[in-house]
Amino acid sequence: MTTDMTTDVTADMTTGQNMPGYVWHTVQDAPVREIFPGIRVRPLWSGDNGAKAQVVELDPQACWQGIDVHEPGPEEVFVVSGVFNDGIRDYPAGSFIHAPAGSSHVPQTTTGCTLFVFYPEG
Repeated sequence: MTTDMTTDVTADMTTGQNMPGYVWHTVQDAPVREIFPGIRVRPLWSGDNGAKAQVVELDPQACWQGIDVHEPGPEEVFVVSGVFNDGIRDYPAGSFIHAPAGSSHVPQTTTGCTLFVFYPEG
């Protein structure tokens, strides 16, 4: 029976059938918005509860204007490429950062970087 279920799932995957609510985007096709000089956001997904996923691109020497406060919930960051700095330390590509609700930082980079950012609570 497991073989039949696996075959059925494989058949669905090869025909491109997805579950309702399944969403996907390529970063290149996501709309881009410059929020500060040298800092661009590409929204990938928004949930009904305010959760959202986006890619943030920072050019070399870019720095967030002001302090980025994590409200109403936490921020989770994965450094896809380059080196991200939160105003205190450097995080090379492959780093994961969980910033709890109410925490803050000043996003910046000397080298340029690309981040995947997820807000589970908006």
